[in-house]
Amino acid sequence: MATAVESALREALAGPAPGAAALGALRDALAAAAGGGEAALGPRGRERLGALLRRLAASAAAGPEEPAGPWRSCFGEAPPGLALSALLAALGEPRGAAPRAGAGLRALLEELERLVRGRLPAVLGELCRQRGSAELGAGLLGAVVALPERLSNALQGGHPPAVFLPQNYFPLLAAAILEALHEVAAALRGGSDCSISSLSHVLGKVCVRGRQKEILSVLVPRLAELTRSDCIWQRICWRLVECVPDRCMEAVVLGFVERAPGADVLSRLLGNLVVKNKHAQFVVTQKFLLLQYGYTTAVLQNLLGYLSLDSLRRALLIKVLQELLETWSSSSAVKHSPPEQQEYISKAILICLSHLKDSEIESCRQELLTSMMEGVKCHLDSSLPQIRRLGMIVAESISSKINTDGPVLKFQYEEDDEARELKSLLVQAPSFCVPSVPDDSRKEKADAALPSASESNGKSHTAAAHVVSDEESDTELDSDDDLTPYDMSEDKELKTKAPVYIRDCIEVLTGSEDVDKWEATVKALESLVRKNPAATREVSVELAKILLHLEEKTCIEGFAELRQRAQVAVLTVDPIPVAQYLTSQFYSLNYSLRQRMDILDVLVLAARELSSPKVHGKTKHVEKPCVQLLPASDSSKDWRRIVDERIKSKTRRFAKGPSQVQVASGPNEFNSVAGHFFFPLLQNFDRPLSTFDLLGEDHFVLGRLVHTLAVLLYLAVNTMAVTAMGKALMEFVWALRFHTDSYVRQGLLSCISSMLLSVPAEHLLNNMTEELLETQSWLGDVVEKDPDGDCRRLALQNLLLMENLKKKLNKTVPS
Repeated sequence: MATAVESALREALAGPAPGAAALGALRDALAAAAGGGEAALGPRGRERLGALLRRLAASAAAGPEEPAGPWRSCFGEAPPGLALSALLAALGEPRGAAPRAGAGLRALLEELERLVRGRLPAVLGELCRQRGSAELGAGLLGAVVALPERLSNALQGGHPPAVFLPQNYFPLLAAAILEALHEVAAALRGGSDCSISSLSHVLGKVCVRGRQKEILSVLVPRLAELTRSDCIWQRICWRLVECVPDRCMEAVVLGFVERAPGADVLSRLLGNLVVKNKHAQFVVTQKFLLLQYGYTTAVLQNLLGYLSLDSLRRALLIKVLQELLETWSSSSAVKHSPPEQQEYISKAILICLSHLKDSEIESCRQELLTSMMEGVKCHLDSSLPQIRRLGMIVAESISSKINTDGPVLKFQYEEDDEARELKSLLVQAPSFCVPSVPDDSRKEKADAALPSASESNGKSHTAAAHVVSDEESDTELDSDDDLTPYDMSEDKELKTKAPVYIRDCIEVLTGSEDVDKWEATVKALESLVRKNPAATREVSVELAKILLHLEEKTCIEGFAELRQRAQVAVLTVDPIPVAQYLTSQFYSLNYSLRQRMDILDVLVLAARELSSPKVHGKTKHVEKPCVQLLPASDSSKDWRRIVDERIKSKTRRFAKGPSQVQVASGPNEFNSVAGHFFFPLLQNFDRPLSTFDLLGEDHFVLGRLVHTLAVLLYLAVNTMAVTAMGKALMEFVWALRFHTDSYVRQGLLSCISSMLLSVPAEHLLNNMTEELLETQSWLGDVVEKDPDGDCRRLALQNLLLMENLKKKLNKTVPS
C-alpha cells in the first residue's frame, strides 16, 4: 500500500499541474491505504501528500469551480487533518487583499464544510494518534480550535457558511468530541491503551477563548448521562478534565460547575480533581470563593456540595470554611470590601455550615465560636445596615449550629426576601447529601412514630372528656365567676385638656406627675409653638433644652416624631439662638449618640422648612399637574359636565392668565441663618472627648454629620454665605477623604456634589481653582480604586458635574 501511494504521489508531483489520470491513481491508492491505517503512508508520504493537497487547494482557489473535479475526490480520501490544513492554507492566501469571492472560493468553502460536517470526529481521532508531534502543537490543534476565527480573517468581512459561525461550529465540535470519546471507550473495553490528552487540550483552548456555553451545553448533559452507571465513562471524563492545561483549568472547571444540574452530577464529572491537581484546588477553594464574587447561589451550592460528597474532599470543605470565616471576621475586609462580596462570602459560609456533620462541628467548635464573636462585632460596627444584618444572620446561624441544646443568639432585624433566602441556605438539605432511607424502612418508622387511627381517636376523646370535666369542676369551685359585670357601654373617656400657654407646657414637661396631662402637652406642643411665636422666642432655648432631654413617660404612639416636630417648630420660630444652642451641644459631654443624631436631624428638617417658599406665613408647595378621573356614574344628568371636561382637556389655550398655577415666591428665611446652622458643626470634629470620638469608633455619627453638612450646603443655594460654606466644606472633605468607612466616604462625595450644585461657578473658579483640580484627581482615583460601588457611582457623577460646569463656563466666556 505504501509503495502504491508513493508511486502515485511521484507521478502527481512530477509536472507543474497534476492531470486527471494522476489524481485518479492517487485517489485509488489513498482509498486502498485507508484500510491499512494512516501509518501505511509513513512520515515522508504524509509530508509529500500535504504538499500536493496544498498545491491542489491553491489551484482550485485561483481557477474556475469544478463541481466534481478530481481534486475533490483526493481531499475526500486523504487524511482529514492534512485536508483541513491544506484548505485553510489556501483560504488564508493571499493576505491583505480585497475580500475574496468567486467560483474557486465557493468550491473551497463547500469542500471545507463537507469535511467539517462529516469528518470532524476523524480529525480529532487523528489528533489523538498524532500526540507529541510538532504538527499537533502548532498546526492541526490550532486549526480545529480557531477555525471560525481563521475563516473569518480569510474572508475579510465576507459572510461564511452558517456552519462556521461560533454558535453552530462549537456544538458540532462537542458532538465530534463525544464521538471520539465513544471510540476511546470501545478501545478501553477491548483492552487497548488510549490517550485523550489532545481532546483535553481542545476542550481547554475552546473554554479559555470564552466558548464554554457553546461546547459545554452539549458535553455536560451527555457526559452526565453516560457517567450515571458506567465506571469506564467516569474514568474517561475524569481523565478528560485532568489533562486540561493549567492555564485553561479555571475556564473548564467554571463551565462544568455552572452547567452541572447538581453537586452529585458534578462529583461524577470531576471526580477528585481538586485533590489531584493543585491548580484546580486553588481555583475551587480560593479563586471562586475568596477572590471573585460574581457567581450565583446555585454555583456556590454546586461547588461546596461537590467538596462535601467525598471523604478526601471534606478536609478541603473544612479548610474552606475556616478561610471564609477568617475573611468574614476581619475588620479590614469588612471595611474595604464591597457589600456584594460580603454577601457572597456570607452565603458560602451558610452553605458550608449546612454540609457539616455533628462530629466536624464538635471538632472545630472553639474556632467557630471565636470567629463568630469577632465577626459579629466587626459587622455591627459598620455604618451600612446591609452589612450589619449580614453579620446578624451569619452569627445566628453559627450559634444555632454550635449550641444545639443551649441558648442561641437572636437579633432583631427586618425579615425580607433576602434574609429568608440567606436562612434557607442553612436549613436547606439537598437531596444528594441526605442519605436516603429505603421505602420499607421509612414506612415502618412512620408507622412506629404515629399511633393508629383508632388509638388517636380514643385518646382525643379521652382528653376532651378530661378537659370538660376540669372546666366544670373549676366553674363549680370558683365563685367569683358568678359576679355580674357592670354595664360600661355608655361610659365616656375623660379627656385632659392641654395647656394653652408655652410656660405652662414647660412646667408640665419638667415637673408634672400627671401622666395624662403630660401626654396631652406633648401632642399639642408643636401647634402651640407655631401659633405663639412671640411667646416661644422668650423661652426658646429653654424649651429646646427640655425637648432635647425629654424622655418618654408613657407608651404614647409616635413619641419620637412628636418630639422631633416640636423641636423643629421651636428652631424655625427662633432660628439663631436655638441653632447656636443645638450645635454647641453636639460636641458636649454626657450626650448619647442618639441625642447627637437627633440634633442633626432637627437641623436638617428646620433648614429645609426655612428655605422653602412661603406665602402668608405658610409653606406653600407648588402644585403638580395631575390627571383627574371622570366619575364612574353614567347617569344622563352628568353628560354635559363630562363633555365640557373632555373638551377642556383637549383644548390648547395660550396665556390664559390668572387660572394658571402661580409659583410660590417669598424671601428665603434660611439666607440669614445658614451660617449658624453650618459653621459650628465644623469646629471640633477632630477633638475626641471621653465619651465621644468622631474620628474613632463613633464613625457612624461622623457619617451622619457629613451627610447633614451636604444637605445644609445644598439648601443654602443662592444665599450670601454659600461661597464661604463651600470653601470650608471643601477643607473638611479634604481632611477626611481617605476614611476607611464607606458610609463616611459616600457623605464626603455628597458634599462635593452639593458644593458643585450650590456655589456659583464663577466663585468656584475664582476662589477654589487649585482645590478643584486636586479634587478632580482624587475623584478619578475613587472611580478606579474604591471598593464600594456607591462611592464609585457618586465620584463618577461628580466628575460629570465638573465637566458640565466647564462646558457651561466656556459658553458664557465671550470669544
